Amino acid sequence: MYKRLFIFWVILILMVICNPTLIFADSESIGSKQFKEITKKAEQGDAEAQYNLGMMYDYGVDVNVDNKEAVKWYRKAAEQGHAKAQVNLGGMYNLGEGVIEDDKEAVKWYRKAVEQGDAGAQYNLGVMYEKGEGITQDYKEALRLYRKAAAQGDAKAQHNLGVMYRNGWGVIEDDKEAIRWYRKAAEQEYALAQLNLGFMYANGYGVIEDDNEAVKWYRKAAEQGFAEAQHNLGLMYYRGEGVIKDDKEAVKWYRRAADQGCAEAQSNLGVMYANGEGVIQDFKEAVKWYRKAAEQGNAAAQLNLGVMYYNGQGVIRDYPEAYKWILIAETNGLDVTKAKKTLRDLMMPAQITEGKKRAKQYIKEQEAKNK
Repeated sequence: MYKRLFIFWVILILMVICNPTLIFADSESIGSKQFKEITKKAEQGDAEAQYNLGMMYDYGVDVNVDNKEAVKWYRKAAEQGHAKAQVNLGGMYNLGEGVIEDDKEAVKWYRKAVEQGDAGAQYNLGVMYEKGEGITQDYKEALRLYRKAAAQGDAKAQHNLGVMYRNGWGVIEDDKEAIRWYRKAAEQEYALAQLNLGFMYANGYGVIEDDNEAVKWYRKAAEQGFAEAQHNLGLMYYRGEGVIKDDKEAVKWYRRAADQGCAEAQSNLGVMYANGEGVIQDFKEAVKWYRKAAEQGNAAAQLNLGVMYYNGQGVIRDYPEAYKWILIAETNGLDVTKAKKTLRDLMMPAQITEGKKRAKQYIKEQEAKNK
């Protein structure tokens, strides 16, 4: 159960973060020596050249990045029925690059490419149906489109099919089927699928629990730089699950994820510094990492930061500041009853009032930032 608490959030958050698939031209066809020739052909109405010129402006190949110019050339090619240009034009509308963001317009262009059987378009339109962007949410239609793209070998679509089966969206929940699709995508080196496949093995969903397999898949995703996989691999080393326990190795992977902004890794790295596990004990460094995670809303880090202020470790002892962070952790769902009582017993009424004031002000400021 403990394992689930640390890792399960990855599935909930990451499995539905699906940026549009942009279709790239063959690099040989857009070499620097060919820019003038491609431009000339594009201006003469050649759809493939228009598409390639759009790519050059989109990604700054031999020209400065210019999203508006990219949209212009994608549109010209798309209006001639060029499927990949239709996909990329839809992506520009979806992301609001070079045009005002317009999900309905994105859906329109994705659909045109879907009608030509383009796998990237099938995936992207599936995402729009899954998330209800630019169109009424429809899990069954998303499933149908993902299945079409997956049959063409699209790794993202295969992964998202796994997600649909895992959650029972548009289909009966089936962890074994989820595993099947995660594996297809993972074997194509799709990091998010590798992460989720590792999660399934770590928790025994759809397969016999196997920490060795979990580590294998976490490592594959971690080595691609995927922060959440790096964090989970760090956890496996810390607990000695699927690997020999190794606090230094845990610190290494926590740090890689923490440097990418992973709040859970920042919090756990703080714990390692506070306890001197895998590193020389350093309270200031612990406070640094707790604060980074706390400011991202990580409740455990908020509580631990409060404890550091309570003990005067790595910071000057400050009871109101300690109380502030404990109260903030409580608003994020953490049971801080004991910590709150212990601290209140040591505080003057004025300090309690000050701590509440600081917590209220901090929460207000964060809400304003998130609007």
